[in-house]
Amino acid sequence: MKVLILGAGMVVKPMVHHLLDNQIDVTLASRTKAKADKMLEGYTGGTAIAWTTEQSDLLDELIRTHDLVVSLLPYTHHVTVAEKCIALGKNMLTTSYVSPEMKALDSRAKDAGIIILNEIGVDPGYDHMTAMEIIDSVHDEGGSVDEFFSLCGALCAPEASDNPFRYKFSWSPKGVVMASNNGARFIKDGELLEMDTSEIFKKPMEIEFPQVGNMNVYPNRDSLPYMDLYGIPEVKTMYRGTFRYEGWCAAMDLLKALHLTGYKEMELRGKTYAQVTAELNGFNIETLRNDILTKYNLEETDPGLQAIEWLGVLDHTPVHLENGSAFDLTSDLMIEKMMMKEDERDMVIMQHIFHVTLSNGNKEKIVSRMLDYGNRNYTSIARTVTLPAAIGVMLILDGKIKDKGVHIPIKKSIYEPILANLAKLGISMSTSVEAESTNNRG
Repeated sequence: MKVLILGAGMVVKPMVHHLLDNQIDVTLASRTKAKADKMLEGYTGGTAIAWTTEQSDLLDELIRTHDLVVSLLPYTHHVTVAEKCIALGKNMLTTSYVSPEMKALDSRAKDAGIIILNEIGVDPGYDHMTAMEIIDSVHDEGGSVDEFFSLCGALCAPEASDNPFRYKFSWSPKGVVMASNNGARFIKDGELLEMDTSEIFKKPMEIEFPQVGNMNVYPNRDSLPYMDLYGIPEVKTMYRGTFRYEGWCAAMDLLKALHLTGYKEMELRGKTYAQVTAELNGFNIETLRNDILTKYNLEETDPGLQAIEWLGVLDHTPVHLENGSAFDLTSDLMIEKMMMKEDERDMVIMQHIFHVTLSNGNKEKIVSRMLDYGNRNYTSIARTVTLPAAIGVMLILDGKIKDKGVHIPIKKSIYEPILANLAKLGISMSTSVEAESTNNRG
């Protein structure tokens, strides 16, 4: 069997190695062939080729000569690849969210007799599968899901959280900063709550995560579609959130309040970071720090202020761009100061909290958690994103996943075998159940 992987980014290595370890030939197509070559060192059965998204004819030939295609390209390219896979009758897999354009290919994929399996990473992906495992078990018993919280965070390990943001990146910060500009919607006790982007970091939830410590949680985009996707129309609370250490939310809230995550292009030649921050907010550069303290009613020891000072957005240092946005400056400073070191571990944590009513009327709280650390070979984010995908590839090739069309892993026929195989690789959730009365929920 031959698998074509498009893209040789920072998370692909565990997938490549897992497939090669299981005697599946892999072609790794990347704009930078040297990166692909490095991932294949010490392995047989792997081929690296130079390829760019502009080389449409070469892509046709590559798809034609392989049994399955994995697209780890930016999501904007997935539909183009999917259309080629449909035309050539080849199965396809991505770790990205399903776009409306991808959903629209469902009937064509079925007619072609192929599956296009999306959202088969960690979040989205592992979160779907582990949630559905519990939801299906509750429904199979005749019960109902009253409240559901699904929380995930990709972080540095506690011992590495040694800057004021208490955050480091094992991949590019650009996407994380971009995500901070989203708003959020969720259901709480039957009430629809909508949060503007300016509000999402202001009042984070506080949750104690065993072996890690006190964590903050802020809402993750739009939780409402998951009521339908997960088949829980009865739910009264539906909340998807992101874990961060204490400090991150205060820092990001202040950065956003100071307009330092915006995308508006500016003339930057000859300016300092302090000048840019002052001009964006109408402050006097000579009294910039005091103006911030006064406007936002901050104490000298405010963790958000300490974090942005450490980052450098108040420094009288020339910026490195002639033109660009505040987003560019902030994310570039994070790249400079907040990348994870080679001898540091990253960490992925996930927690589902269910409040359920059983068929006999009894109520239970179900808590399911994962704590996964990176190791000397792979980061945790790389393992938890691409090993579910790698297992999905193998099950499709073996004919053990028979579904056709455009899917995400919420069907039992898809998630059960993937979760079983992930557990063998050390990726699993621990689950506890406790009885509760109607007045002790939390």
